[in-house]
Amino acid sequence: MSHPHPELTLPPPLPEGALRVVALGGLGEVGRNMAVLEYGGRLLVIDCGVLFPEDHQPGVDLILPDFDYIHERLDDIEAIVLTHGHEDHIGAVPYLLRLRDDIPVIGSQLTLAFVEAKLKEHRITPLTLAVAEGETEQLGPFSCEFVAVNHSIPDALAVAVTTGAGTVLHTGDFKMDQLPLDGRITDLRAFARLGEKGVDLFMVDSTNAEVPGFVAPERGIGPVLDSVFAESSKRIVVASFASHVHRVQQVLDAAAAHDRKVALVGRSMVRNMAIASELGYLKVPDGVLVDAKKIDDLPDDEIVLMCTGSQGEPMAALSRIANNDHKISVGPGDTVILASSLIPGNENAVYRVINGLTRLGARVVHSGNAKVHVSGHASAGELLYCFNILRPRNVMPIHGEVRHLVAAGALAVQTGVPADRVVLAEDGVVIDLVDGRASVVGAVPCGYVYVDGSSVGGITEAELKDRRILGDEGFVSIFAVVSSADGKVLAGPQIHARGFAEQDEVFEDILPELTAALEEAARSGTADTHQLQQVMRRVVGRWVSNRLRRRPMIIPVVVEA
Repeated sequence: MSHPHPELTLPPPLPEGALRVVALGGLGEVGRNMAVLEYGGRLLVIDCGVLFPEDHQPGVDLILPDFDYIHERLDDIEAIVLTHGHEDHIGAVPYLLRLRDDIPVIGSQLTLAFVEAKLKEHRITPLTLAVAEGETEQLGPFSCEFVAVNHSIPDALAVAVTTGAGTVLHTGDFKMDQLPLDGRITDLRAFARLGEKGVDLFMVDSTNAEVPGFVAPERGIGPVLDSVFAESSKRIVVASFASHVHRVQQVLDAAAAHDRKVALVGRSMVRNMAIASELGYLKVPDGVLVDAKKIDDLPDDEIVLMCTGSQGEPMAALSRIANNDHKISVGPGDTVILASSLIPGNENAVYRVINGLTRLGARVVHSGNAKVHVSGHASAGELLYCFNILRPRNVMPIHGEVRHLVAAGALAVQTGVPADRVVLAEDGVVIDLVDGRASVVGAVPCGYVYVDGSSVGGITEAELKDRRILGDEGFVSIFAVVSSADGKVLAGPQIHARGFAEQDEVFEDILPELTAALEEAARSGTADTHQLQQVMRRVVGRWVSNRLRRRPMIIPVVVEA
């Protein structure tokens, strides 16, 4: 991926006593968050998440951070510190532990429980260390103090990493809801204390930096859900992230108030909520939860389905319901609530799901027409508070697209951070903290690593381009048999097309020209089948482009006899 410094070369060796920061994901995109800190020859990884594919990445399941930078230095990694349990921060941990399975994984109780459940599916038993806010752990040369932050998942932590080069405060994802459902607020007193000691580099969540003011409190959603439940006469389906414990709690409470039962739908939703309930983060009212297999035994006005798919993911429950491809169906009188915000890049997929559900007759309630979601990320007003409380010497916006990073940097400058102390970087850009000043010193290769079924990193951009051509322009195969003696066409050419509105017969017009081109090539001394295949490719490609205005993938095959 490109970055704001296209002229950058590989960085020089790290000066003695300096700290290096390299983001391998999460800068210039919303997802696959991962930062690598280096000091004294040792590495500390903060977060290791995945990015979900977009429409122009057909067949891709997940996108991982690029581990190439650390591949030869796996033994230098002290630990993986996880800020919270969302997929874009923990989803790639199994793929890193496949390379070295004894890297200690550090995080809060709920975060580690989610990671361990995920690792069990990969048959990896990790070395873990549970930490809580207010605690400090010495991980090699890195002293890590953990600070409570409020987010859309319980048990989120910021981490202050102190080395001989200074202190880096990494917020993870956070906001400053002053009335959170679990009573656990972002610890601004700890932020102020760290600011008094001196924060040399503030790595700050930038996702909502363009949004003015303050994020609305989560408590405001409860009454909205309550009113939607009161107005609903038949089934209610609520879609949310599988890890959004607070939202599931509000749905359980609303269901209990309206004498409805809740069934959890989707493997990840069932797994995560079982973990959250077992650890005490989710309080399930007596008798409210029922098995999804029993929903047909209950009247429609007594059931709530809590499922995944709020981002329009094609294989998630809600998309399949919208496509009539799920054992659960919706129709007139049913209500569907999308209790999440739109992640940038997912808009088309989400609107496709909304349209599909509406076509089936359901009433769809979403963040565009009701207050059924609030963001988990600090808005501009909250970020200004943080900059003023911390008075950091250097600021590095993280977790966001380029526009978000630039907006967060502008806010820092407004509070008095010198513009030359705001580091704007994208994935792979290398930042060194030397004598209290952070500066860009180079860049390392840092591409997308695609997971496609069981293949990790096997899919290249060229192959994705081929898939896009196949999907958009179609496919043409050409077969011919030529004489090895004189180059005469003995059989064919035969042309078959897929992905065309026209029938194969349309290609009959080009067959005489194709035969003539092959025989002309043979007369001029071309005997190599590969060269004859290229002749067929050029003739058919030119004809299809001129006649049909298409640029399909063309596969020519010439056999000698």
